[in-house]
Amino acid sequence: MGSPAHAVVACATGIARQVSARVSAETALHIDALPALSLPGLSLPGLSLPGLPMPPSPPGLPSPVPLSARSAHVHFTDKLFGASPEDAAAQFERLAGRMPVTVTLHDVPQPSNGTALARRVAAYLRVVSAARGVVCNSEYERQLLTEHTWPRGGAGVHVIPLPVDPAHQPPRPEGSRPVGAGHGLPGIPRRRGEVALLGYFYPGKGHAEVVDAVSRLRIGLTVTAIGGAAPGHEHDLNAALENAGRAGVDFRATGHLGDDDLLQRCREATVPVAAHQHFSASASINTWLAVGRRPLVPDTAYTREMQRLRPGTLTLYERPQLSHAIENAVLDPASTWLEPGTALGPDSGAVADAYLQWWGGAR
Repeated sequence: MGSPAHAVVACATGIARQVSARVSAETALHIDALPALSLPGLSLPGLSLPGLPMPPSPPGLPSPVPLSARSAHVHFTDKLFGASPEDAAAQFERLAGRMPVTVTLHDVPQPSNGTALARRVAAYLRVVSAARGVVCNSEYERQLLTEHTWPRGGAGVHVIPLPVDPAHQPPRPEGSRPVGAGHGLPGIPRRRGEVALLGYFYPGKGHAEVVDAVSRLRIGLTVTAIGGAAPGHEHDLNAALENAGRAGVDFRATGHLGDDDLLQRCREATVPVAAHQHFSASASINTWLAVGRRPLVPDTAYTREMQRLRPGTLTLYERPQLSHAIENAVLDPASTWLEPGTALGPDSGAVADAYLQWWGGAR
């Protein structure tokens, strides 16, 4: 549900395609070219099983309703489901009232939500209470649920990681000579380099921290947001661009890019960074990995879990040491690329298998 460019939508679609490829034609979920199930304020992609008649329109929903599935799995984040946490929870409850629904939770409530925490906790509690089964994408998120949302000690919450699907890509650049940036560091060519962050811009994504770290280095690095502003955060992006200019840092945003252009920009960046201030799960980290990059990430419970899941794929830094970490990456560009043969699993196929096993009774 929502824009195909949104990470949650892209993740859900990729997993659904793999599920569809693994079940018989008689029960395959069709996820393309279907009309939408209209609910007030949103559009939910229709699910259809071939050969089954369209059911009568449920009370309160417009006609026709292209939903003939006997059950559904939903990837839920409140920002996609409604204008408020309460509205998002109500939309989920309406669907769960029509059929059995399981759910994967994204953007799990955590203390960094500030004044919105209580409302988001209440909304997510309504969602997990209405669902037949609950998945989150990391042990860290399950712990967040246990502490703030789901008072059952994590019981009934299943963990299935976000997938990494390696992208087709040209060979990794040869050699370890610095290829990145600026003036003032020995051995660095005299051309500007780029420290890049990936995905929607919004406060807390780490752009401000990267701009500050680059301003301290004073070696002519550009900071690039590969992507545009998250809906409602256009003013925040404009303010960030102005603040960077006052700090003497060239900060720019690419706006939305198509898949091929986005992957190419990820490969071209001098220093890949995922500097979220409040991780729960991160599709942007996985995109860096998909193109063979080894991003700088802050040392947190979540990033340590991902490092254990996929050894050798991340470079962890202590938050006060971000400038030093960027400088090291510029001096050693080979450190920003994955070693050949680095394991990146699970991919979408393995994740689909995990869901099928769970739906089959493992929960």
